[in-house]
Amino acid sequence: MKFNGENIAKYALMTVAFSAVASLLLIAVFIFKEGLPFMMKVGLKDFLFASDWDPLAGKFGIYPMIVASLWVTFGAMLIGAPLGIAGAIFLNEFAPPMMMKIIKPTIELLAGIPSVVFGFLGVMVLAPWIRATLGGPGLSVLAASIILGIMVLPTVLSISIDAIASVPNSYREGALALGATRWQSVYMVTIKAARSGIIASIILAMGRALGETMAVIMVAGNTVKVPHAVTDPVRTLTANIALEMANATGMAREALFATGIVLFMVIMVLNGIALSAIKGKARKK
Repeated sequence: MKFNGENIAKYALMTVAFSAVASLLLIAVFIFKEGLPFMMKVGLKDFLFASDWDPLAGKFGIYPMIVASLWVTFGAMLIGAPLGIAGAIFLNEFAPPMMMKIIKPTIELLAGIPSVVFGFLGVMVLAPWIRATLGGPGLSVLAASIILGIMVLPTVLSISIDAIASVPNSYREGALALGATRWQSVYMVTIKAARSGIIASIILAMGRALGETMAVIMVAGNTVKVPHAVTDPVRTLTANIALEMANATGMAREALFATGIVLFMVIMVLNGIALSAIKGKARKK
């Protein structure tokens, strides 16, 4: 086999690609190796659906944290998804090109801001406002949802902009030629054509919100209980792992790895749905 420049580049890129896959597999194997024995020992029912988390007393129920994670993630998507999709529609279909060139990179800069900065703003500004306006401790489901909604906004916006921009102009021209207004062509043609890409952006942003740790630790309140209102303090799965891992030993450490398995599986499912949506869009084209 001749090793010319093309072959060297080919095998170098292949090595890098397989190393990335191998790294993911090693992480997955390590997490499952550490967490599965605990799940087998305790049982899925007592682990996933019990409400008491007290490692010192041998209680490892993560149900309140599962509910809290879902509440916070759902709240974040209620805030971030509509804003991101609306911004993408406006920038693609109605805004002047110069505005697009200014606003899109500015919003994407949010993705580069450390999460601890968002958490600091939540603690210093958002939590006191919620406490004064709605009551409660301020550090709550609502505070975490708002912060995460802002953090996932660049993901929804960027992918939705690309999805809408990829719709051929002939679709828009055909709708206008048939007598549709500008908004009707956007709503009934452009958005439907870009639907799979928009759905993918929402699912990827959902995975981002579900896996966020530092900002959630700072603004969620870190109380292990099932929330009954948006002003209740909660602890998410990721926050529990980060807070407990430093001092965890024995079964408590295994329980945290088992929690990581739950998170891993949920995020993998979300990413799989997103990839399916993207592939479906490619097949339609």
